[in-house]
Amino acid sequence: MSAPSVPYAGAGRLSVMQGAALYVGAVLGTGVIALPALAADVAGPASLVAWAALVLLSVPLAATFAALGARYPDAGGVSTYVRNAFGPRAAAVIGWCFYFAVPAGAPAAAMFGGAYVAAAFGGGQVTVISTALALMLIVTVSNAFGVAVSGRLQLMLAVVLVALLLAAIIASAPHARAANAQPFAPHGWLAVGRAAALLVWSFAGWEAITHLAAEFRRPARDLPLATGIAVCVVGVLYMGVAAASVLVLGPAAGKSSAPLAQLLATGLGGKVQVLTAGAALLLTLGTMNAYFAGAAKLGAALGRDGALPAWLAAGSRAGAVPRRSLLVVAGLAMVSLCADVVAGLGPKPLVLLTTGSFVTVYALGTAAALRLLPKRSWARRCATVALVAVAALCAATGWYLLWPLAITGCALLYLHVRQRVVARAGNSDASHCVRIR
Repeated sequence: MSAPSVPYAGAGRLSVMQGAALYVGAVLGTGVIALPALAADVAGPASLVAWAALVLLSVPLAATFAALGARYPDAGGVSTYVRNAFGPRAAAVIGWCFYFAVPAGAPAAAMFGGAYVAAAFGGGQVTVISTALALMLIVTVSNAFGVAVSGRLQLMLAVVLVALLLAAIIASAPHARAANAQPFAPHGWLAVGRAAALLVWSFAGWEAITHLAAEFRRPARDLPLATGIAVCVVGVLYMGVAAASVLVLGPAAGKSSAPLAQLLATGLGGKVQVLTAGAALLLTLGTMNAYFAGAAKLGAALGRDGALPAWLAAGSRAGAVPRRSLLVVAGLAMVSLCADVVAGLGPKPLVLLTTGSFVTVYALGTAAALRLLPKRSWARRCATVALVAVAALCAATGWYLLWPLAITGCALLYLHVRQRVVARAGNSDASHCVRIR
Protein backbone atom coordinates (compact mmCIF):
# COMPACT_ATOMS: atom_id res chain seq x y z
CA MET A 1 0.00 0.00 0.00
CA SER A 2 1.48 3.32 -1.02
CA ALA A 3 1.43 6.55 0.90
CA PRO A 4 -0.78 9.45 -0.17
CA SER A 5 0.69 11.38 -3.07
CA VAL A 6 0.10 14.69 -1.31
CA PRO A 7 1.95 15.24 1.99
CA TYR A 8 -0.37 15.13 4.95
CA ALA A 9 -0.77 18.42 6.79
CA GLY A 10 -1.52 17.72 10.44
CA ALA A 11 -4.36 19.47 12.21
CA GLY A 12 -2.47 19.25 15.48
CA ARG A 13 -0.06 21.64 17.12
CA LEU A 14 2.84 19.45 18.28
CA SER A 15 6.24 20.86 17.34
CA VAL A 16 9.31 18.77 16.55
CA MET A 17 10.86 19.49 19.95
CA GLN A 18 7.64 18.69 21.82
CA GLY A 19 7.39 15.43 19.91
CA ALA A 20 11.03 14.60 20.65
CA ALA A 21 10.37 15.34 24.34
CA LEU A 22 7.39 12.98 24.34
CA TYR A 23 9.58 10.29 22.77
CA VAL A 24 12.38 10.87 25.30
CA GLY A 25 9.85 10.63 28.13
CA ALA A 26 8.34 7.42 26.75
CA VAL A 27 11.68 5.63 26.29
CA LEU A 28 13.94 7.18 28.94
CA GLY A 29 11.74 5.85 31.69
CA THR A 30 12.26 4.47 35.15
CA GLY A 31 14.85 2.00 33.85
CA VAL A 32 17.68 4.53 34.16
CA ILE A 33 17.04 4.73 37.92
CA ALA A 34 17.87 1.12 38.78
CA LEU A 35 18.68 -0.98 35.70
CA PRO A 36 22.35 0.06 35.31
CA ALA A 37 22.96 -1.57 38.70
CA LEU A 38 20.89 -4.67 37.93
CA ALA A 39 22.65 -5.21 34.60
CA ALA A 40 26.08 -4.71 36.21
CA ASP A 41 25.19 -7.26 38.87
CA VAL A 42 24.36 -9.84 36.16
CA ALA A 43 27.23 -9.24 33.71
CA GLY A 44 29.71 -6.92 35.42
CA PRO A 45 31.39 -4.30 33.19
CA ALA A 46 30.38 -6.42 30.17
CA SER A 47 26.84 -5.12 30.78
CA LEU A 48 27.99 -2.11 28.74
CA VAL A 49 27.97 -4.41 25.70
CA ALA A 50 24.29 -5.18 26.37
CA TRP A 51 23.51 -1.47 26.69
CA ALA A 52 25.31 -0.69 23.43
CA ALA A 53 23.57 -3.54 21.60
CA LEU A 54 20.11 -2.37 22.67
CA VAL A 55 20.92 1.25 21.78
CA LEU A 56 21.89 0.07 18.28
CA LEU A 57 18.83 -2.18 17.95
CA SER A 58 16.54 0.66 18.98
CA VAL A 59 17.61 2.61 15.86
CA PRO A 60 15.89 0.36 13.28
CA LEU A 61 12.90 -0.13 15.60
CA ALA A 62 12.41 3.61 16.07
CA ALA A 63 13.01 4.25 12.36
CA THR A 64 10.40 1.66 11.40
CA PHE A 65 7.65 3.19 13.53
CA ALA A 66 8.63 6.71 12.48
CA ALA A 67 8.35 5.73 8.79
CA LEU A 68 4.94 4.17 9.38
CA GLY A 69 3.72 7.15 11.39
CA ALA A 70 4.86 9.59 8.70
CA ARG A 71 3.04 7.64 5.95
CA TYR A 72 -0.13 6.83 7.92
CA PRO A 73 -0.68 9.60 10.51
CA ASP A 74 -3.65 8.35 12.50
CA ALA A 75 -4.66 8.11 16.16
CA GLY A 76 -4.73 4.32 15.81
CA GLY A 77 -0.94 4.20 15.55
CA VAL A 78 0.30 0.60 15.35
CA SER A 79 -3.31 -0.62 15.22
CA THR A 80 -3.83 1.37 12.00
CA TYR A 81 -0.69 -0.08 10.40
CA VAL A 82 -1.73 -3.62 11.30
CA ARG A 83 -5.24 -2.94 9.94
CA ASN A 84 -3.79 -1.82 6.60
CA ALA A 85 -1.51 -4.85 6.45
CA PHE A 86 -3.53 -7.71 7.95
CA GLY A 87 -7.15 -6.55 8.36
CA PRO A 88 -9.48 -5.34 11.13
CA ARG A 89 -9.26 -8.39 13.43
CA ALA A 90 -5.48 -8.19 13.74
CA ALA A 91 -5.78 -4.42 14.24
CA ALA A 92 -8.24 -4.91 17.09
CA VAL A 93 -5.95 -7.45 18.76
CA ILE A 94 -2.89 -5.22 18.63
CA GLY A 95 -4.94 -2.21 19.72
CA TRP A 96 -6.22 -4.07 22.77
CA CYS A 97 -2.69 -5.28 23.63
CA PHE A 98 -1.38 -1.70 23.75
CA TYR A 99 -4.46 -0.04 25.23
CA PHE A 100 -4.79 -2.43 28.16
CA ALA A 101 -1.03 -2.65 28.76
CA VAL A 102 -0.85 1.01 29.81
CA PRO A 103 -3.17 0.66 32.85
CA ALA A 104 -0.96 -2.22 34.03
CA GLY A 105 2.36 -0.49 33.39
CA ALA A 106 1.44 2.93 34.76
CA PRO A 107 1.03 1.81 38.41
CA ALA A 108 4.36 -0.04 38.25
CA ALA A 109 6.17 3.04 36.94
CA ALA A 110 4.41 5.23 39.52
CA MET A 111 5.46 2.91 42.35
CA PHE A 112 9.10 3.05 41.18
CA GLY A 113 9.00 6.82 41.53
CA GLY A 114 7.16 6.57 44.85
CA ALA A 115 9.85 4.30 46.28
CA TYR A 116 12.48 7.01 45.76
CA VAL A 117 10.27 9.57 47.49
CA ALA A 118 9.80 7.19 50.43
CA ALA A 119 13.58 6.67 50.62
CA ALA A 120 14.13 10.44 50.77
CA PHE A 121 11.30 11.47 53.10
CA GLY A 122 10.20 8.27 54.86
CA GLY A 123 6.66 7.02 55.23
CA GLY A 124 7.19 3.58 53.74
CA GLN A 125 4.42 2.02 51.67
CA VAL A 126 1.98 4.83 52.45
CA THR A 127 4.32 7.34 50.76
CA VAL A 128 4.85 4.99 47.80
CA ILE A 129 1.13 4.57 47.14
CA SER A 130 0.27 8.23 47.80
CA THR A 131 2.96 9.34 45.35
CA ALA A 132 1.75 6.84 42.75
CA LEU A 133 -1.81 8.15 43.02
CA ALA A 134 -0.60 11.76 42.76
CA LEU A 135 1.44 10.99 39.64
CA MET A 136 -1.50 9.33 37.90
CA LEU A 137 -3.73 12.29 38.77
CA ILE A 138 -1.20 14.79 37.39
CA VAL A 139 -0.81 13.06 34.02
CA THR A 140 -4.58 12.57 33.73
CA VAL A 141 -5.27 16.26 34.30
CA SER A 142 -2.42 17.28 31.99
CA ASN A 143 -3.77 15.18 29.12
CA ALA A 144 -7.35 16.29 29.77
CA PHE A 145 -6.31 19.76 28.60
CA GLY A 146 -5.09 18.37 25.28
CA VAL A 147 -1.86 17.23 23.68
CA ALA A 148 -0.59 20.80 23.26
CA VAL A 149 -0.56 21.32 27.05
CA SER A 150 0.77 17.79 27.54
CA GLY A 151 3.51 18.41 24.97
CA ARG A 152 4.64 21.65 26.64
CA LEU A 153 4.76 19.90 30.02
CA GLN A 154 6.77 17.07 28.48
CA LEU A 155 9.25 19.48 26.87
CA MET A 156 9.85 21.20 30.21
CA LEU A 157 10.28 17.85 31.98
CA ALA A 158 12.68 16.58 29.30
CA VAL A 159 14.92 19.65 29.51
CA VAL A 160 15.20 19.42 33.31
CA LEU A 161 15.71 15.66 33.20
CA VAL A 162 18.42 15.74 30.54
CA ALA A 163 20.24 18.48 32.47
CA LEU A 164 20.10 16.43 35.69
CA LEU A 165 21.38 13.23 34.07
CA LEU A 166 24.17 15.12 32.30
CA ALA A 167 25.12 16.70 35.63
CA ALA A 168 25.39 13.24 37.21
CA ILE A 169 27.55 11.95 34.34
CA ILE A 170 29.83 14.99 34.06
CA ALA A 171 30.24 15.58 37.81
CA SER A 172 31.19 11.96 38.46
CA ALA A 173 33.47 11.62 35.39
CA PRO A 174 36.68 12.74 37.20
CA HIS A 175 36.23 9.79 39.57
CA ALA A 176 36.14 7.19 36.76
CA ARG A 177 38.85 4.54 36.92
CA ALA A 178 39.78 2.16 34.08
CA ALA A 179 40.68 -0.45 36.69
CA ASN A 180 36.98 -0.69 37.60
CA ALA A 181 36.34 -2.30 34.20
CA GLN A 182 38.52 -5.31 35.13
CA PRO A 183 37.72 -8.13 34.94
CA PHE A 184 35.46 -7.14 32.06
CA ALA A 185 33.27 -10.26 31.93
CA PRO A 186 33.50 -11.83 35.41
CA HIS A 187 30.37 -13.96 34.86
CA GLY A 188 31.16 -15.02 31.29
CA TRP A 189 29.95 -13.67 27.96
CA LEU A 190 26.61 -15.49 28.14
CA ALA A 191 25.72 -13.14 31.00
CA VAL A 192 25.56 -10.30 28.47
CA GLY A 193 22.43 -11.91 26.98
CA ARG A 194 20.81 -12.15 30.42
CA ALA A 195 21.63 -8.49 31.06
CA ALA A 196 20.09 -7.53 27.70
CA ALA A 197 16.86 -9.30 28.67
CA LEU A 198 16.69 -7.16 31.81
CA LEU A 199 17.21 -3.97 29.79
CA VAL A 200 14.21 -4.51 27.47
CA TRP A 201 12.06 -2.47 29.88
CA SER A 202 14.40 0.50 29.36
CA PHE A 203 13.95 0.55 25.58
CA ALA A 204 10.19 0.10 25.28
CA GLY A 205 8.36 3.18 24.01
CA TRP A 206 9.28 3.74 20.36
CA GLU A 207 5.73 2.80 19.35
CA ALA A 208 3.92 5.02 21.86
CA ILE A 209 4.09 8.34 20.00
CA THR A 210 2.83 6.92 16.69
CA HIS A 211 -0.69 7.36 18.09
CA LEU A 212 0.00 11.10 18.14
CA ALA A 213 1.39 11.27 14.57
CA ALA A 214 -1.59 13.26 13.29
CA GLU A 215 -1.07 15.78 16.12
CA PHE A 216 2.17 17.02 14.51
CA ARG A 217 2.02 20.10 12.31
CA ARG A 218 3.68 18.26 9.40
CA PRO A 219 3.80 14.54 10.31
CA ALA A 220 5.78 13.40 7.24
CA ARG A 221 8.65 15.72 8.16
CA ASP A 222 8.27 16.30 11.90
CA LEU A 223 7.81 12.73 13.17
CA PRO A 224 11.04 11.27 11.67
CA LEU A 225 12.97 14.36 12.81
CA ALA A 226 11.59 14.10 16.36
CA THR A 227 12.43 10.40 16.38
CA GLY A 228 16.02 11.01 15.27
CA ILE A 229 16.54 13.61 18.01
CA ALA A 230 15.10 11.26 20.62
CA VAL A 231 17.24 8.30 19.51
CA CYS A 232 20.41 10.39 19.88
CA VAL A 233 19.43 11.84 23.27
CA VAL A 234 18.32 8.52 24.73
CA GLY A 235 21.35 6.64 23.42
CA VAL A 236 23.85 9.16 24.82
CA LEU A 237 22.17 9.36 28.23
CA TYR A 238 21.72 5.61 28.66
CA MET A 239 25.33 4.87 27.68
CA GLY A 240 26.60 7.76 29.80
CA VAL A 241 24.80 6.66 32.98
CA ALA A 242 25.68 2.98 32.41
CA ALA A 243 29.38 3.73 31.75
CA ALA A 244 29.60 6.06 34.73
CA SER A 245 27.98 3.45 36.97
CA VAL A 246 30.63 0.87 35.99
CA LEU A 247 33.72 3.10 35.82
CA VAL A 248 32.97 5.35 38.80
CA LEU A 249 31.23 3.00 41.23
CA GLY A 250 33.25 -0.09 40.33
CA PRO A 251 32.21 -3.40 41.94
CA ALA A 252 29.73 -1.49 44.11
CA ALA A 253 27.68 -0.66 41.00
CA GLY A 254 26.08 -4.11 40.95
CA LYS A 255 25.02 -3.83 44.58
CA SER A 256 23.52 -0.34 44.45
CA SER A 257 19.75 0.08 44.51
CA ALA A 258 20.12 3.71 43.45
CA PRO A 259 23.16 4.16 41.19
CA LEU A 260 22.03 7.58 40.03
CA ALA A 261 22.02 8.79 43.64
CA GLN A 262 25.52 7.42 44.17
CA LEU A 263 26.82 9.12 41.04
CA LEU A 264 25.41 12.44 42.19
CA ALA A 265 26.81 11.96 45.68
CA THR A 266 30.24 11.07 44.27
CA GLY A 267 30.33 14.03 41.92
CA LEU A 268 28.62 16.68 44.01
CA GLY A 269 29.16 15.41 47.54
CA GLY A 270 26.70 15.46 50.42
CA LYS A 271 23.33 13.82 50.72
CA VAL A 272 21.38 13.85 47.49
CA GLN A 273 18.34 11.73 48.35
CA VAL A 274 15.98 14.64 47.72
CA LEU A 275 17.62 15.44 44.38
CA THR A 276 17.48 11.78 43.38
CA ALA A 277 13.82 11.58 44.37
CA GLY A 278 13.19 14.59 42.14
CA ALA A 279 14.95 12.84 39.24
CA ALA A 280 12.88 9.70 39.81
CA LEU A 281 9.67 11.71 39.79
CA LEU A 282 10.65 13.50 36.57
CA LEU A 283 11.46 10.20 34.87
CA THR A 284 8.23 8.62 36.01
CA LEU A 285 6.08 11.62 35.18
CA GLY A 286 7.57 11.88 31.68
CA THR A 287 7.01 8.20 30.92
CA MET A 288 3.44 8.14 32.22
CA ASN A 289 2.55 11.40 30.47
CA ALA A 290 3.65 10.07 27.08
CA TYR A 291 1.88 6.73 27.48
CA PHE A 292 -1.37 8.23 28.77
CA ALA A 293 -1.42 10.58 25.77
CA GLY A 294 -0.81 7.77 23.28
CA ALA A 295 -3.21 5.29 24.89
CA ALA A 296 -6.03 7.84 25.14
CA LYS A 297 -5.78 8.59 21.41
CA LEU A 298 -5.62 4.89 20.59
CA GLY A 299 -8.75 4.11 22.63
CA ALA A 300 -10.67 6.79 20.75
CA ALA A 301 -9.49 5.36 17.42
CA LEU A 302 -10.50 1.83 18.47
CA GLY A 303 -13.94 3.13 19.39
CA ARG A 304 -14.19 4.85 16.01
CA ASP A 305 -13.22 1.64 14.20
CA GLY A 306 -15.58 -0.62 16.15
CA ALA A 307 -12.90 -2.50 18.08
CA LEU A 308 -14.12 -0.91 21.34
CA PRO A 309 -17.50 0.64 22.26
CA ALA A 310 -18.40 3.64 20.08
CA TRP A 311 -18.76 5.77 23.23
CA LEU A 312 -14.96 6.00 23.31
CA ALA A 313 -14.71 7.43 19.77
CA ALA A 314 -15.02 11.04 20.91
CA GLY A 315 -11.66 12.76 20.43
CA SER A 316 -10.26 10.53 17.69
CA ARG A 317 -9.90 13.44 15.25
CA ALA A 318 -6.56 15.25 15.05
CA GLY A 319 -6.57 18.17 17.46
CA ALA A 320 -9.47 16.78 19.53
CA VAL A 321 -9.06 15.66 23.15
CA PRO A 322 -10.05 12.00 23.84
CA ARG A 323 -11.26 12.64 27.39
CA ARG A 324 -13.54 9.58 27.57
CA SER A 325 -10.75 7.22 26.57
CA LEU A 326 -8.38 9.03 28.94
CA LEU A 327 -10.88 8.53 31.77
CA VAL A 328 -11.01 4.78 31.07
CA VAL A 329 -7.20 4.49 31.03
CA ALA A 330 -6.88 6.43 34.29
CA GLY A 331 -9.71 4.46 35.94
CA LEU A 332 -8.23 1.09 34.98
CA ALA A 333 -4.80 2.23 36.19
CA MET A 334 -6.30 3.11 39.56
CA VAL A 335 -7.98 -0.31 39.73
CA SER A 336 -4.69 -2.03 38.87
CA LEU A 337 -2.87 -0.10 41.57
CA CYS A 338 -5.50 -0.94 44.18
CA ALA A 339 -5.51 -4.63 43.21
CA ASP A 340 -1.73 -4.77 43.40
CA VAL A 341 -1.69 -3.13 46.83
CA VAL A 342 -4.39 -5.44 48.20
CA ALA A 343 -2.60 -8.53 46.86
CA GLY A 344 0.78 -7.25 48.08
CA LEU A 345 2.53 -8.20 44.82
CA GLY A 346 4.69 -5.13 44.19
CA PRO A 347 5.50 -3.68 40.76
CA LYS A 348 7.47 -6.60 39.26
CA PRO A 349 4.47 -8.67 37.99
CA LEU A 350 2.97 -5.55 36.40
CA VAL A 351 6.27 -4.80 34.66
CA LEU A 352 6.51 -8.30 33.19
CA LEU A 353 2.89 -8.33 32.02
CA THR A 354 3.39 -4.96 30.34
CA THR A 355 6.60 -6.11 28.66
CA GLY A 356 4.81 -9.15 27.23
CA SER A 357 2.13 -6.92 25.71
CA PHE A 358 4.61 -4.47 24.17
CA VAL A 359 6.73 -7.23 22.65
CA THR A 360 3.56 -8.48 20.93
CA VAL A 361 2.84 -4.96 19.66
CA TYR A 362 6.38 -4.72 18.28
CA ALA A 363 6.13 -8.11 16.58
CA LEU A 364 2.93 -7.34 14.66
CA GLY A 365 3.95 -3.72 14.05
CA THR A 366 7.26 -4.61 12.41
CA ALA A 367 5.59 -7.42 10.44
CA ALA A 368 3.06 -4.89 9.14
CA ALA A 369 5.91 -2.60 8.12
CA LEU A 370 7.30 -5.29 5.82
CA ARG A 371 3.99 -5.31 3.94
CA LEU A 372 3.37 -1.56 3.90
CA LEU A 373 6.75 0.07 3.32
CA PRO A 374 8.18 0.27 -0.23
CA LYS A 375 10.53 -2.51 -1.27
CA ARG A 376 14.23 -1.66 -1.34
CA SER A 377 13.62 1.43 0.82
CA TRP A 378 15.82 2.15 3.83
CA ALA A 379 12.72 2.06 6.06
CA ARG A 380 11.85 -1.48 4.94
CA ARG A 381 15.42 -2.64 5.57
CA CYS A 382 15.15 -1.20 9.08
CA ALA A 383 11.88 -3.09 9.55
CA THR A 384 13.58 -6.36 8.58
CA VAL A 385 16.33 -5.85 11.17
CA ALA A 386 13.77 -4.77 13.77
CA LEU A 387 11.62 -7.87 13.21
CA VAL A 388 14.61 -10.16 13.78
CA ALA A 389 15.45 -8.28 16.98
CA VAL A 390 11.84 -8.47 18.21
CA ALA A 391 11.80 -12.23 17.60
CA ALA A 392 14.71 -12.48 20.03
CA LEU A 393 12.80 -10.34 22.55
CA CYS A 394 9.81 -12.70 22.26
CA ALA A 395 12.05 -15.60 23.20
CA ALA A 396 13.36 -13.66 26.22
CA THR A 397 9.81 -12.79 27.39
CA GLY A 398 8.85 -16.45 27.84
CA TRP A 399 5.69 -17.32 29.77
CA TYR A 400 4.56 -13.71 30.08
CA LEU A 401 3.44 -13.88 26.45
CA LEU A 402 0.41 -15.73 27.85
CA TRP A 403 -0.94 -12.35 28.99
CA PRO A 404 -1.21 -10.81 25.50
CA LEU A 405 -2.59 -14.18 24.36
CA ALA A 406 -5.41 -13.79 26.89
CA ILE A 407 -6.02 -10.21 25.71
CA THR A 408 -6.16 -11.52 22.14
CA GLY A 409 -8.91 -13.95 23.15
CA CYS A 410 -10.90 -11.16 24.79
CA ALA A 411 -10.55 -8.91 21.72
CA LEU A 412 -11.74 -11.63 19.35
CA LEU A 413 -14.64 -12.50 21.66
CA TYR A 414 -15.70 -8.84 21.74
CA LEU A 415 -15.62 -8.63 17.94
CA HIS A 416 -17.65 -11.85 17.65
CA VAL A 417 -20.33 -10.66 20.09
CA ARG A 418 -20.47 -7.24 18.44
CA GLN A 419 -20.87 -8.81 15.00
CA ARG A 420 -23.76 -10.94 16.22
CA VAL A 421 -25.47 -7.95 17.85
CA VAL A 422 -25.12 -5.91 14.65
CA ALA A 423 -26.46 -8.83 12.58
CA ARG A 424 -29.47 -9.24 14.86
CA ALA A 425 -30.19 -5.53 14.70
CA GLY A 426 -30.02 -5.67 10.90
CA ASN A 427 -32.41 -8.63 10.74
CA SER A 428 -34.79 -6.90 13.13
CA ASP A 429 -34.84 -3.75 10.97
CA ALA A 430 -35.47 -5.85 7.82
CA SER A 431 -38.39 -7.67 9.46
CA HIS A 432 -39.85 -4.36 10.61
CA CYS A 433 -39.69 -3.01 7.05
CA VAL A 434 -41.46 -6.10 5.72
CA ARG A 435 -44.30 -5.73 8.25
CA ILE A 436 -44.74 -2.05 7.31
CA ARG A 437 -45.06 -3.01 3.67
